[in-house]
Amino acid sequence: MLKRSSASMQTDKAANKILELLEILAESNDGLGLHFLAGHINLPRTSTATLLNSLCKNGLVEFDEQLAVYRLGLCSVALAQKMLMKTSVINYAHPILEELVRRHGESVYMAVPRDNDVLFLDMVDGGQPLKTAPLVGRQVPFFTNAAGKVIRALDSRDLLKKLLRKCGRQKEGIPNLEQLDSELETIRSRGVAVDFGGLGEGVISVAVAVRDYTGKVIGAITLIGPSVRMLTDRLEKEIIPSLQEGAGILSGKFGYAPA
Repeated sequence: MLKRSSASMQTDKAANKILELLEILAESNDGLGLHFLAGHINLPRTSTATLLNSLCKNGLVEFDEQLAVYRLGLCSVALAQKMLMKTSVINYAHPILEELVRRHGESVYMAVPRDNDVLFLDMVDGGQPLKTAPLVGRQVPFFTNAAGKVIRALDSRDLLKKLLRKCGRQKEGIPNLEQLDSELETIRSRGVAVDFGGLGEGVISVAVAVRDYTGKVIGAITLIGPSVRMLTDRLEKEIIPSLQEGAGILSGKFGYAPA
């Protein structure tokens, strides 16, 4: 059995104490002093102050000099909001994904933007064979799939240029900007993206954007299947209308109301 090093155990101890501090501060409305915090996490005041100073530098905690108390910082609030948003997206989206799978028998995913890419956050398996790697938890370039394209369809040309430049430093197969811009213009006018082969040979992905109360695109519902089952007539008459309906319902849960 491998023994953990003293440094590793010290790191774990510090991490646990930081979590304790954040939990205590999260329960306080008016802020808490150093003496109180040190006593509740069972550390000397100097050690507690060191941890708090580190949290302050990262914006997770703020120090009120006039009252000599610590409070949660704006970064902690923003982090909590992001976590709640992801949880809400999954909770709201999953029943809709299940219904789409019942209708069409194909795998359906919920995808969200992540940095310059798209993250496949949740899925319901259609139970049919598909020649593509499992996508849940994977982060892939936005230009390789319908979800990423429909999420980025409203971005400006300058922003797209910057995104492609960043992708080009690490990834192959970067599309031509003019060609991508033309494709996104079509997606904007139709409200749906269809991608052929970006996620695997013979694999088609179809996606519709999900919006929040401000109209901002926060993700996409995407259905993935092989070209032999994703015929044009089926796409246009069955799958796309269902995805649009599902995305509309999910957007409504986030307060979006079309003009």
